[in-house]
Order: sequence, then C-alpha cells, then structure tokens
Amino acid sequence: MVIKEKVDLENVLSKFKLSGRYYVKLFALLIFSGVTNAFYSLNYVFAASYVGYRCKYTECENNNNITSSPVNITLKDAKCSRYLLLDKTAGCHAGNVDTSRIVSCTDWVYEEPQSFVEELGLECEDWKRTLVGTVHSFGYMIGLLITGPLADKIGRKKLIILFGITAAAMGIGRSLTNSYIVYLTLELVEGLFGDTYSTTFTLGVEMVTKENRVTFITLMTASTSLAGILMAVIAWSLPYWRHFLMAIYAPSLIFLLYIYFLDESVRWLLIKGKKEEAKVIISNAAKASKVELNSDAMSIKCESNDSKNDLTSSLKSTFGSKKIMLRFLACGCFWITGIFNKYVLLINSVELEGNKYLNFGLTTFSELPASLALAYVLKKFRRKMPLIFSFMLTGVFCIGQTLVSKGNPWLSTSLFLVGKFMATISYATVYLYTSEIFPTYTRNTMHALCSSVGRIASLLAPQTPLLIRYWSGLPCVVVGGLSLITSVIVMLMPETSDDILPDTARQAEAIGVKTSPTMSTKCEVTCTKF
Repeated sequence: MVIKEKVDLENVLSKFKLSGRYYVKLFALLIFSGVTNAFYSLNYVFAASYVGYRCKYTECENNNNITSSPVNITLKDAKCSRYLLLDKTAGCHAGNVDTSRIVSCTDWVYEEPQSFVEELGLECEDWKRTLVGTVHSFGYMIGLLITGPLADKIGRKKLIILFGITAAAMGIGRSLTNSYIVYLTLELVEGLFGDTYSTTFTLGVEMVTKENRVTFITLMTASTSLAGILMAVIAWSLPYWRHFLMAIYAPSLIFLLYIYFLDESVRWLLIKGKKEEAKVIISNAAKASKVELNSDAMSIKCESNDSKNDLTSSLKSTFGSKKIMLRFLACGCFWITGIFNKYVLLINSVELEGNKYLNFGLTTFSELPASLALAYVLKKFRRKMPLIFSFMLTGVFCIGQTLVSKGNPWLSTSLFLVGKFMATISYATVYLYTSEIFPTYTRNTMHALCSSVGRIASLLAPQTPLLIRYWSGLPCVVVGGLSLITSVIVMLMPETSDDILPDTARQAEAIGVKTSPTMSTKCEVTCTKF
C-alpha cells in the first residue's frame, strides 16, 4: 500500500549520511574553498615579510651585521641609511654633517636576496610593506558588502566559482609584477572580489540538517587551522615570494571545475522558486548515496517569500522586523569582538624569537584543539551557553594574564594560550550562530554584513602593539574588557540550535520561541513512502 506524507526539506536531508558519497564530495569541495581562502587572508605575512638590509657602503657602520635600522652614516638620529656622504669616511662620528655632500644610497645589501622589499624597491619605506595587509583587510571589509547580496541574488555556487577564479588571477598577477602600485591594486581587487569563505560556509550550512551543522563547522574550522600550518610549510619550502604566491594561488584554477562538480544550495533554489533544479540535485544526491527516494514521485513545495523576489524587497522585509534588526546589531558586536580577539592575540603571540615559519605554524596549530573541542561543546551545550562562556572566559583569562607578576613566564603563557583557545571557540560559534538566525533569502547578505562590520576590528588590531608603550598588558585588557561586555549581550539573544533554518522573516522572528507555528511551514517535499 502506498502512503503519502509531507516531510520538510530537513527530513529529506536527514536521509543522507555524512559519510555517504554525496556529502563526502560536497565537503571536499567546500573544504578546498575554505583552505585556499585561508591562504589568501594571511599570505602577506610571508609574501611581504620583513628582511634586514643596509647600504652597500659600510665605512660608517659600527659593525658588520645587517640590521633593521642600518647605522646612521648621514644625519644625526636618522632611522634609515637611505643616504650616504660623498666622502664615505668623513663625518661618521661628527656631530655636524655637511648636507651638501650627501647623496642618495642606490646600492643595498639584503639579509635575504630577491626579497619583496628588494625587488619592489621599498628600502627605508617599511610602511609600504605593512600597507599590503591593511589594504587587503580594507578590501575584504568592503567586499563583504558585495559578496553577501550578490550570493543571495545569483546563487552560492556561481559566486564561489567567480570569486575563486578572481582570487587566482589576482594572486598569480602579483607573483609576476615588478610594480608596487600594481601589486597593491591587485591586492585590493582580491579583497573586494576574491573572498569565497562566507558564501562557502553559507552553502554548507544550508545543505545539512540542524544536527549536522556542528559537524560541518568543526570540519571547516579544523581545515582552516591546518591551512595555516600548510601555508607555513609551503613558505618555508619556497621562501622566494614569487614562487610562494604562485604555489598557493595556481591551484585555485580548479574552481573552473566547480561548474560541473559543485551543486547549488537546494534551500536557495527552493526559496527562489527553482523547484525543478532542486529536484534534480536531490535525485542525483540520492543516487550517489544510494538513498531510496523516488524522484518521479517527488513534488516540492515551499512557502513563498514575505516580499517580492528581488533582493531589495527581501532586505526591506528583513530589516523591517524590529526583532531581526536588534539581532543584527547584536551580531555585529559579536563579530567585532570575535575578530578583534583573534587578530590581537595572534599579533601578540607571534612576537617571538626564532624561525618565523615555525612560529606561525605553531601559533596556528594552537587553534586545532579548540576546533576539535567545538564539536563536543556545541552538541552538548547548544549555541548560546558556549558563546556566553567562551567570551566570558576569554575575558577572564586575558585580564588574569596581565596580573601575573614578572618571573612567572609559564603561568603567563598558559593563561594567554587558554584565552586564545576560548577566543577560537567564540569566533567559530559566532560564524555558525549568525548563519542560523537570519532567513534564507537574505542569509548570505546578513552574514556578510555582520562580518563586514566586524572587519573594523581587523583594521584596528594591528595598531594595538602601540598600547604596549603605556603598559605591556593593555592589549590583553582591551581584549578582556570587550569579551566580558559581549558575553552580557549574548545573554539577550535566543537559542538557535533547536530550530531548522528559517526561510522567511516571520520564521526568523520565531527562532527561540518554544511554540513556533511558523516554523512548520518549511520547504516541503511530498515523497512516496512504502
């Protein structure tokens, strides 16, 4: 006897095992996108790294070492020996220098030959080297305002392919240029149109059930942590900056193959009314995973959007809700604190002596235990409580670290690392929480908007070492204070783990409510049950 029952999309996806062929392929494609994006976010640490240098003429040097600030052979208190005296031995120790006999230094000796500084002519202009990272962060911040709306308009798949290929082109172009201005321009364009992570994460969350969201974010967080280690290994193996850039960007040409292998988000297709395309994806996934689901007997229904199908109307519908608007402001605070904590603690942790590649790799590796603990924490304690306590404990441990008296390096370092451990958990949880609280038709836009607001912190974080001039513990106090304030804001937010992803503003408003009648009107699939 054939009995027909209506089941929502969540129930259909629950028929597929994560270890099945379909999800293994999907996760592999999404992880590749996440790993390459992790390369691009911080590659300037190695590509535009600092190298020591000095003027070729050494007559006026106090020693033969290459230093960050070559000895003053020209004017008193000079910070860089860009100039030298025509008479190289005269005036080396004199208080007064005849400026009429000074010429520009044109020959330099470098600690590392063929460096970024040497080949682009950045001697004595170190700010130009560090500007590369600032420009990337600025472009990324503005680019998120483009990425979110565009992904909600054209789809997750198209944007991942388009931006992945753009990033590859910009990176390969930088590896070939001899112009600093061109390099900086390509860095900015990549920041604007080369980020795939936000859209990749949204697609993955939309293609799994609520029970499997935690597994997905654990895989993504762990893979980006391992990406940092892999990038350090590549940079160590290929120290020449051009070869390094080519090695990490050329593989992104694989995004061209995503046209054939990556599926669009079924949830996005349904909300856009593209039911036939959604049915084909579900049918193919069933065949790949050997799931009994008769595609001929399947008819897909979906609750219509609360507004017109265009993005502008969808955004008006989303921001027209006072409840959603307040949640957006709160999420913006979460992102600012999460990103600020991540970058400030990373910047302060790498101020270590020794091999820069090893230091970077170990610092990134320290995030791996946190990403693994994330799976247990989010499954056991859901979303809200881990977010509250991870922010709170980040604050407690970071402030506590500043109170440790000198002479206790092990205790100080331990508190710092535990604070960083908790900061990693809070940042990853914020990523997932934001994707669960907004409706499908503006999910990527709202996620990107929150992330873009948070990128303000990535612009400010590099300046925090300046606070050490006033007190060595001040950066950690700022991190701790922000974290404690944010933990209080989280207390006002709803729990999201018990609800399936909302498709409309009305459903989003019902998140956290014990009786949510609107949540039952989800995208539905009528299938044959035997």
